[in-house]
Amino acid sequence: MYLCPRNYKFEVMKRMVSCFVLLMSVLALSSQELNAPILGGELSNSAATSVSDIDEVMPRMRVLGLNTVLVPAYWELMEPVEGQFDFTLIDRTIDVAQREHLHVVFLWFGVWKNSMSCYAPAWFKQDTRRFPRAMTAEGKQMEIASCFSDNVLQADLKAFSTLMRHIREKDPQREVVIMMQIENEIGMLESARDHSPLAENAYKKEKWAERYGTDEYADEKFMALSYARYVEHLAKAAREIHEMPLYVNAAMNSRGRRPGEYPSAGPLAHLIDFWHEGAPSIDLLAPDIYDTGFKSWCAQYAMPLRPQDGGKVQNRLFIPETRCCENSGVRALYAFGEHQAIGFSPFAIDQASPKETESVTKAYNLLRQLFTFQTSFFTSKSWGLLFDQEERERIIDDDGIVMTCRHYFTLPWDPRATDGTTWPEGGAILIRLGKFDYLLAGSGVVIDFKTPTEKRQTEQKALGEDGFAEAGGGIGQKAGMRFSGKRFGLLSVDEVSIADDGTMQYLRRHNGDQTHQGRHARIGVGEWKILHIKLYEY
Repeated sequence: MYLCPRNYKFEVMKRMVSCFVLLMSVLALSSQELNAPILGGELSNSAATSVSDIDEVMPRMRVLGLNTVLVPAYWELMEPVEGQFDFTLIDRTIDVAQREHLHVVFLWFGVWKNSMSCYAPAWFKQDTRRFPRAMTAEGKQMEIASCFSDNVLQADLKAFSTLMRHIREKDPQREVVIMMQIENEIGMLESARDHSPLAENAYKKEKWAERYGTDEYADEKFMALSYARYVEHLAKAAREIHEMPLYVNAAMNSRGRRPGEYPSAGPLAHLIDFWHEGAPSIDLLAPDIYDTGFKSWCAQYAMPLRPQDGGKVQNRLFIPETRCCENSGVRALYAFGEHQAIGFSPFAIDQASPKETESVTKAYNLLRQLFTFQTSFFTSKSWGLLFDQEERERIIDDDGIVMTCRHYFTLPWDPRATDGTTWPEGGAILIRLGKFDYLLAGSGVVIDFKTPTEKRQTEQKALGEDGFAEAGGGIGQKAGMRFSGKRFGLLSVDEVSIADDGTMQYLRRHNGDQTHQGRHARIGVGEWKILHIKLYEY
């Protein structure tokens, strides 16, 4: 008789280390610790422009299950009169976040926000002689301050440095404010580069045309290095004032657009060398993902070690903005599982519907449990799964354990799979705990386990709605092949939760119909579970 254990830990727990040591060694940040992986959400642009709004929105973020809120810091409201600073909104944000047990990442809406200089104070905007604008090749001034102006830099640098000093005084131990974003989605629009007189002088001085040519992509590289050098001034000042992780975010070069049609020259993946050269004090280049192809965008920013970098990680994945939707939760699971992301943050989460935020809340609940259970999750063997109606399957070979992972709707018995509606995405984190021992945490996935020889000798055929083979077909041995070798079976599939002390709590055994009589482990669409899966070989 099997006695279901009520509390149990694994040997791997003995190897747990503090989040500080783990994150610093894995992330290769030059800054102090991040308190924990960021289960975040970014506020909409105007959500923190008054004390009453801050008082209302921050408690809601805690209820949604966030541990970190990304909050704009508005230059125009902080320095409405040149040289006179008002930190009312900054202080209120920190105070309310501390009360609600939340961390804060401030977003410096300084000279540039989504390319434009819309958050600069009125005194800055109106004095275009002192603070010149970028220009197109045709001489049209744009709503973009020129990064080649020392006056622009000094005004921005003074304000940002004053903000950093105030945060140091307000939160000296970084109990609340854990990271800073410098500017927001820097980039050129309308033109691939700035053609103002100051920019032209710099272009000629660099002899850029001789080095890279004169096309729009060469222009983009010139602007990328120039923007990065500008940002480096702010980053170096921040380091000297109050040491913490610093990052810049990028609007993606998507949909076949050319430089100038997207915010060109920002911290984009294809410009990483120019940004690393120009802004070595920046820790992370971070993608804002709104378009299709979520996995592809993640892969471009989860950049591995390169020998020429002296063993330093090129870039760790942090997603400060992404579309808040019903698929956000499974995308977060994928990002953490596949790329060991340091954070995930749907945008305008304060304005999203309950149907959209529900997946975030449920996914963050699973992630919080996983991080509590195993901080070495970041160095363990893990995979991220993410499926939709087009990309339904992934096969993983884990040292001779062949795992076929699929969208839950590939099973034949759920009518939602064939009712004509678009499939919700399914996703999960799959973590190897030891030989024949896995955790699967997510929603809308199914996974089976085979030996390589069984996989080669077995073919998948259509199943009927009852889960058995259609007449004349089914899962079986390939014609004319005599089966040889061993197979894997499910020893047990237990649904579990993880307590605050890291102890795994048994909830229920999945067997029979819930595993299709031992054929697979699965988590249905709309369900959010952690399964502890043990295999055996025969």
